[in-house]
Amino acid sequence: MLDAIITSKTRLRLLVKFFINTSNQAHLRGLATEFNESTNAIRKELNNLSDAGYLDRENVQNKVRYKANIHHPLFGSLQDIVRKYLGLDTLVESVVERMGAVQQVVVTGDYANGRDSGTICVTIVGQSLDSQYVAQLSEKIEKLIDRKVALTLTETPQTAGLILLDSIA
Repeated sequence: MLDAIITSKTRLRLLVKFFINTSNQAHLRGLATEFNESTNAIRKELNNLSDAGYLDRENVQNKVRYKANIHHPLFGSLQDIVRKYLGLDTLVESVVERMGAVQQVVVTGDYANGRDSGTICVTIVGQSLDSQYVAQLSEKIEKLIDRKVALTLTETPQTAGLILLDSIA
């Protein structure tokens, strides 16, 4: 869906990288390695996004580090678009709808680090969660968002990862 509007796959991957989680930061060579693309292709898109104000550049020693510009007027909108593109909004709604007393929904693994690997790992935190419903829910969500979903249940609050929902129970 979003890839029909943003035709540059590199730009789309950069938007996912930086706008899925505001703590994600990277430098040119690291991104080239992560995306398995040339530094020139990455540099071009980083410059475009930086010049438009969507990314902040910071010189750290002899490297330029990039991160999302959280002060840009469209930051919240871009973050929402990226989360919808990945299907995280649908995932949270589905989880909360019938899971019981959900306290947290946390994305871990590659997606928390801004890598669109194809499998979204999610930890659901709460007391007396319906574990039978989880197997059915994973399949339904996968069909809705066209990505593999690995759901894990726990009663222990999470501090690592991308917290999508925190303390609603």
